[in-house]
Amino acid sequence: MSNPHQPTEPESRGAAVSDDPPAEDPATGGELLPADRPTAVPAARGGDDRAGDGVAAHDKEGHPSPVGRLAATVDRLRQEVRAAQAEADGRALIELAKGILVERLGCGPAQAARQLAELTEQAGMTPLEFAVDVINQASRDRLSEVTTAFLAATVGVGDAVEAPAGVSSAVRLRAAESGALAAHDAQAVADSLMEHALRPLGAEAVAIWALGGDGSLTLAGSAGFSAAEARRWRHVPPGVATVARRGLGERTGQWIDCLSATGLPSVGQHHYPDGGRVAVPAGTGGRIHGVLEIVWPKPLEPQPPQIVRQVEALAELCAHTLETSAARHPDDEVRQAVLPDVAELMDLADGLHDPALVLVPHLDSTGELVDFRIHHVNSRFLDPTGRPRGVVNGSLLLEAYPLVAGESELFEQIERVYATGEPFRAHRMRLTALVDDVPLAAVADINISRHGGSVLLIWRIEDEAARLASLLQHAQRLGRIGGFEENVLTGEITWNVQLYHLYGRPTADAPIPLEDLPAHAHPDDAVAIGKFLRTLLHHRRPASTAFRLQRPDGVTRHIRVVAEPELDSDGRLFVVRGAYQDVSSHHWTEVALAATRDQLAHTEQQAIERARLALQLQHAIMPPEQGPLEAPGLRVAVRYRPAETQQLVGGDWYDAVVLPSRLVLLCVGDVAGHGIEAATSMVVLRNALRGLAVTGAGPAQLLAWLNMVAHHLTGGVTATAVCGLYDPDRRTLRWARAGHLPPVLVRDSEATPLPLVKGLLLGALPEATYEEHEVQLAVDDTLLMYTDGLIERRDRSVEESLTQLLAAARKVPPTLEQQLDRLLTYSRSDTDDDTCIVGVRVA
Repeated sequence: MSNPHQPTEPESRGAAVSDDPPAEDPATGGELLPADRPTAVPAARGGDDRAGDGVAAHDKEGHPSPVGRLAATVDRLRQEVRAAQAEADGRALIELAKGILVERLGCGPAQAARQLAELTEQAGMTPLEFAVDVINQASRDRLSEVTTAFLAATVGVGDAVEAPAGVSSAVRLRAAESGALAAHDAQAVADSLMEHALRPLGAEAVAIWALGGDGSLTLAGSAGFSAAEARRWRHVPPGVATVARRGLGERTGQWIDCLSATGLPSVGQHHYPDGGRVAVPAGTGGRIHGVLEIVWPKPLEPQPPQIVRQVEALAELCAHTLETSAARHPDDEVRQAVLPDVAELMDLADGLHDPALVLVPHLDSTGELVDFRIHHVNSRFLDPTGRPRGVVNGSLLLEAYPLVAGESELFEQIERVYATGEPFRAHRMRLTALVDDVPLAAVADINISRHGGSVLLIWRIEDEAARLASLLQHAQRLGRIGGFEENVLTGEITWNVQLYHLYGRPTADAPIPLEDLPAHAHPDDAVAIGKFLRTLLHHRRPASTAFRLQRPDGVTRHIRVVAEPELDSDGRLFVVRGAYQDVSSHHWTEVALAATRDQLAHTEQQAIERARLALQLQHAIMPPEQGPLEAPGLRVAVRYRPAETQQLVGGDWYDAVVLPSRLVLLCVGDVAGHGIEAATSMVVLRNALRGLAVTGAGPAQLLAWLNMVAHHLTGGVTATAVCGLYDPDRRTLRWARAGHLPPVLVRDSEATPLPLVKGLLLGALPEATYEEHEVQLAVDDTLLMYTDGLIERRDRSVEESLTQLLAAARKVPPTLEQQLDRLLTYSRSDTDDDTCIVGVRVA
């Protein structure tokens, strides 16, 4: 059973805030802090273990039980202890204010006490509030800035207890500071922060993490968590991602509205899964000693700047505690044995084969880190600008290398390593230094690590010769080139690694002399290799050849070798230098390209032959130039323009013939596609229509029969057509269309298209019906039947192109042939398709 006069740790953390009016401090006359007001016996909350929780206060008859009396006694003693602590904290602040007045007024303690009482009465404040105001004005520290910001407005945080404004906030923060300074460890600091500063902001728990030299985190103090939860999170190994670890990465820390949304583990995550979290680094003098993590029970809304600055001030209080308690750490002796001091670090730097600098922090008058002093440079140190070691040693880093704070961000990385202890490495970082205001750049590999309170900076500046050698090595590897040198006098042969790879031999084997090269090549290449060796060794001239290398693993590679002799002063040959290159991929690529060229040439020849045959077939049936057809009372002219590309022989066709019935058959069609298939289909449809026309059927019936021919007899081709029968006695034209553009009638300088009668294109369906139309013609009327190659454009619609054709057709030259030639000349078609025009003029 615990001592009732000494509350257990969980009891001290779990006090609830009462809603009773403020109680007067009997010692100071001021208002007791919220945590110090008398409260009822608290219920269990947040998993804390409390004395008397769940215990019946009365027996069955309603009389107080012995256990209930004991619980009431424990609760009363707890309240008395808290009141005593609050009184002690308030007296400490008042005594500090008296000391400030003694120093400022040059008076004694008694006079300072009277002066403080008079000023308090004049200001209308409590002695504790006025004392905190005096301390804030005298200190002008972070807490003073925070409390000054609170004078402007009252801040509410979520659903928490409304935070007092102005002086009340100052009292809370100064009380928290007083408790933290009087605390002997981080656990007491956590209790003080929770009671005085965080619970009024609505927080439910707080954790103070100490940052270890190896990057681990240790739970140095906590409040609001159960003892089992605190034990479970007492140590977090390096590299484990937690909320506290995330807070180390940024100066402003991490403000998380909902813990479950981040997926990060943290202490108390099961009790407050959807609550807000704040993790702020606790650092002083540019060095981070730990993290302050605060827990809210509900999602955290965006906080005003006053709350942010208050949390940062509390983190700074934690940093001072962690810094001072490090000397009392139980593992301190072990740490000092592992982390060397500056002298040992200098010895370590001198033993390195790379340039190294030992940096120590340089703080300003307020204790803030502003720079690093170069305490020592080792004997291997090379200044990028060529300055001697003595000039750099002892100077400030930003004075010696002002550009390290520029684009390279080297100074920021040094600050981060010093603050967190996590090492930093970078490959080929660009360093820039100023020499007579001229920036000189160098490339170096960087390694930064913290050792105790110092930083070791190692940079390996890239040597130009080494860089070129590395570049050459990469080029040889990518180009599959191996170099060699052979001394013909001593027989010494040198190969590089890549040449061993080309030969498929281990580097431990002896290199192969040039004279033994035929033994490792294909027998068919012996003549070429012999000529190469004679030119090189006997005629002493540069030479090259290609051969097939037969490797020990059975692989044959196509190799090209190039070598040149070097003569001594007497003109004698003594060294041969050269290179082998694996050109197997190039050889097989050439073989494949040669085969492809042959295949393409053969295919091209076939295409040309097919196009020639199709063109001949087309011209045999429809010559591009055809004389006028003389018919009774009618003059017919035809123009055919083939496609500009001969390979695109189209399927345009036309026909104009006098039938035995003295009717004139006029038709124009276009078979889909190009080439010999389109040409042969065109021949089939043209001849079929001629044969069907002798039956005496009308244009609609002829197109219906022609549709069956296109669908069943020609392999399923599709085509468009216009078919007309002209009666010279009546001067009438009966016509029908199958998906084709209607003819254009030109009369008295007016050009209009004939009606768009219904008609499906040929070959689309097994059976189709077509609509027939009759038009009465007059003397000098001109009828134009054409294919789409005359008007079709890629950038315009058919309607726009037809409008342009009608405008061109209104101008009627003296002869029909001239009119057709003019239409072809002024055609704006850009599809490179063949074009057919049939012109009919009534005489």
